[in-house]
Amino acid sequence: MGVLKKTAEAVDSRVPAALEALLKHFPFLRRHPHPMTVHFPIVFMFSTTVFSLLYLITGEKSFDTTALHCLGAGVFFNVVGIATGFYTWWLNYMAKPLKPVKIKIPLTLTMLATSIVLFVWRLRVPDILDSPSGAGLLYILLVLSLSVMVTVIGWNGASMTFPVERE
Repeated sequence: MGVLKKTAEAVDSRVPAALEALLKHFPFLRRHPHPMTVHFPIVFMFSTTVFSLLYLITGEKSFDTTALHCLGAGVFFNVVGIATGFYTWWLNYMAKPLKPVKIKIPLTLTMLATSIVLFVWRLRVPDILDSPSGAGLLYILLVLSLSVMVTVIGWNGASMTFPVERE
């Protein structure tokens, strides 16, 4: 039977001493900030789509209001997810240009820009979904694109944590 014994850990010269001390005290911060925070933009982007569709189907204004609130939260948590994503990529993957990251970064920035445009647009035109043609149609198509984008981003992120085996 073998015995595990702790060895001296290599010092990463890229990491400032203060951050290294924090990571040593809170090892959670080395690996988990992004996987933990990324669930929020995922759920808020899907919720924006679902509540917008529920409004279109039912005409119930509270669904439209909820969609707006989810969209606002999605914008905020996209920024959090992006920040923790860059941090985790730098710390754990040495910012290597991995294929999933090369897909995630531009698509995430596109999703952030789209969600900001939609949020500002919705604030300026509160009844945009009341006429699902013209501008209203474009608005709902962009809302639907949020779910598509977050699915592709999430799939690529998950493939880094849970690699799909190739046959």
